[in-house]
Amino acid sequence: MIRLLIADDQALVRGALSALLGLESDIEVVAEVGRGDEVVDAALAARPDVAMLDIEMPGMDGMTAASALRAALPDCRVLIVTTFGRPGYLKRAMQAGASGFVVKDTPATQLADAVRRVAQGLRVVDPALAADSLAQGDSPLTERETDVLSTAQTGGSIADIARILHLSEGTVRNHLSSAIGKTGGRNRADAARLAEENGWL
Repeated sequence: MIRLLIADDQALVRGALSALLGLESDIEVVAEVGRGDEVVDAALAARPDVAMLDIEMPGMDGMTAASALRAALPDCRVLIVTTFGRPGYLKRAMQAGASGFVVKDTPATQLADAVRRVAQGLRVVDPALAADSLAQGDSPLTERETDVLSTAQTGGSIADIARILHLSEGTVRNHLSSAIGKTGGRNRADAARLAEENGWL
């Protein structure tokens, strides 16, 4: 019997996944959470074989939760199941220790099979997303450019960003200018949008 934890901030989706996968004779849903920062505690209590995580959740995103879970419970394998099938997310998920990455419109039978394969120690990746990821390559942004662009999403001023990241305003301007150029954005808001769409933020 495969013990499964499901983490998704949308109660309806979480309940549907639990109901569908619970119908499988070899899968038992042992925990459900709606926040990323609840994943590790729930996993330590329920001891699942596989944790199915959404990416965008309150408290902690799925990538960070995957990394924390792998550190706290190395035997628990992680399967990312998300609406956001962005190539950049795939690489980040794998770097965080995920064994699988599929999108939410995957048919229920394929999703159950993905859980089984991940539980066996295999990797499962949505084929179209894998092809897109290989075609697109790595993020062109440096780590600092990513930090600055991510912080800029809040809409604060250059001074606000500089204060939050403990940088000079000139350094923030330089990083934003470079990020805008690399993403092909018209301005910092457009650059942040493009970077997010590609899964670089």
